[in-house]
Amino acid sequence: MNRIPADAENAHSSSVDSCPSLRDVHSINPTHLMARIESYEGREKKGISDVRRTFCLFVTFDLLFITLLWIIELNVKGGIETTLEKEVLHYDYSSSYFDIFLLAVFRFKVLILAYAMCRLRHWWAIAFTTAVTSAFLLAKVIISQLFSQGAFGYVLPIISFILAWIETWFLDFKVLPQEAEEENRFLIAQDASERAALLHPGVLSDGQFYSPPESVAGSDEDSEEKQDSEKPIV
Repeated sequence: MNRIPADAENAHSSSVDSCPSLRDVHSINPTHLMARIESYEGREKKGISDVRRTFCLFVTFDLLFITLLWIIELNVKGGIETTLEKEVLHYDYSSSYFDIFLLAVFRFKVLILAYAMCRLRHWWAIAFTTAVTSAFLLAKVIISQLFSQGAFGYVLPIISFILAWIETWFLDFKVLPQEAEEENRFLIAQDASERAALLHPGVLSDGQFYSPPESVAGSDEDSEEKQDSEKPIV
């Protein structure tokens, strides 16, 4: 005799346990998920992400800053035309700063081509440019006579070296991880939207809801009286 209430109690507890999962399912907002997916697709259509655009701006700043320092160095040595002819036409590895400027142009072209135009998602391009820059500057500092030419003998190589490594750090620790995280979020949101579409196939219209008319109080008594009045009198 006690078996039936026990089964009913187990069924009630299982239904209660299933309520959180149902609440979690119905808590999914397909509109919000689709908005997130559309925003991500809109960013993809723009070309590059915001963090990658910031990286490209920093690469451009690297080139412009090295160019500015090189022009200042040309003016300090006795005029742009005279010094430019000496450093470019009569290039000397041990005393010219023209190669440091060309090194900045090399970094700019490779990095913009790889990460802005080709939208590369790997670190090999920045590793190549940083390795070439570091090796060239170390060799130039050891072999050349830049330290005997004043402050610019220290400033240009050191700043060029620091900017190259800042670009490497920014790409490896900011650009690539953030873009990978955004892509994972997009995939998760897309998967959740597909599941939500299966759980919510469509929005119910007003015509699909039907509520029976309310019964009028005393209608049963009226019907009984009507039946009694219609009975024939014997």
